[in-house]
Amino acid sequence: MSLYELERDGEVQELIRVLRESDNERVQARAAELLGNFADHEDRRDVVSALVQAAQGDSAAVTAAAIDSLDELGGDAIEQLIGSMAGIELADDAADWVTAKAFMRALDADTPELRMAAANGLGRLEQADSIPKLTERFADSDPRVRARAARSAGKIGDSRATSPLESLLTDPKGAVRREAAEALGNIGNRQALQALLPMYEDDNERVRRVAVDAFGNFENGRPVDYLVEALGDESAAVRRTAVYSLIQLLSNVPTDQSHDIRETIVEKLSNTEDRSVVVPLVEILEESTQAAQRRNTAWLLGRVTSEQERSRVIDALVTALSDEGQMLRQFAATSLAELGDDDNMVERRLLTLVEDAGVDPNVRGQAIFTLGKVGGERSRKVLDKLIDETEHDVVRKKAFSAISKLGGRG
Repeated sequence: MSLYELERDGEVQELIRVLRESDNERVQARAAELLGNFADHEDRRDVVSALVQAAQGDSAAVTAAAIDSLDELGGDAIEQLIGSMAGIELADDAADWVTAKAFMRALDADTPELRMAAANGLGRLEQADSIPKLTERFADSDPRVRARAARSAGKIGDSRATSPLESLLTDPKGAVRREAAEALGNIGNRQALQALLPMYEDDNERVRRVAVDAFGNFENGRPVDYLVEALGDESAAVRRTAVYSLIQLLSNVPTDQSHDIRETIVEKLSNTEDRSVVVPLVEILEESTQAAQRRNTAWLLGRVTSEQERSRVIDALVTALSDEGQMLRQFAATSLAELGDDDNMVERRLLTLVEDAGVDPNVRGQAIFTLGKVGGERSRKVLDKLIDETEHDVVRKKAFSAISKLGGRG
């Protein structure tokens, strides 16, 4: 049977036999690679044991494949190899600091795949004491090691990694720059965020997206200009990320700064030729669980929506009128009025709510308020009738107020 067939049929013991007994290095390496696909197999212990043995052999190719598979298997697989090579017995209940010490030793191994696995393992353990050793690997000759060391430093989140990570932002390999940028975003202190600002112009799209995503973590208006520039990025993914970050930023900045930032964003979004940036705003309004984000989004949608997205935006804002949060309902109502209603689309959608006696009176009241700003003769007649028929004071009061703006009762 071929190795492919052995893997397909789950013949783990036969793959182990090939790994141990074949005199063909390429076949051994392939068998080691395939064994990494059996993380949940009942013979997992035998798989790990065979791979640990293979990883310490003379063939560089087999060693690399075995280490990759051990890392892929997860759990304590790679720990068994590193413990063996470090001469340490890593018991299942070994303290994390003991395991981390073995992984730190493995960072100096001659085999780059083992250094990669050790860096990954330290990220999983999240031991802050490993930061100095991880940052040493930022100068590793293998970019895969540099990238994984940066990723693990970001997972640990210790501020001591900030300056060393900054040095990786100019690494010749895009994958390394991306991991460094994401790690700095995870650390999120002032120095880390400031270091990311120039990265919105990186020639690697994924680096730009990671950097732009981190800009939303600022608590001041410093990245606004960068985010506005990113709205014109050639990559749709970067543009969408910039929209999300702008909304997040508005939720973070002090109230006295938010107005100016909103106006800047409105100006840029209104002038951009790429109207697809409105779609992420609708998604935030519909899907976000953060009240401040949804309020800011509702406010923006009333000021940046063009005819192309008008119907979907109106639907989203009308739905938001039913939200439990009073402020969001008010923002949504204000934006519906801001959109105007030359085509009567807003009026029709609001009247559907107003005429439904099963809708919460406060929601109907919010819709009536908006009709007072955008409604026409049909709205006036509906509200006139509603005043006499409703049992809810809040609905009657709102209807009186709105109908006075529409020409009074008939």
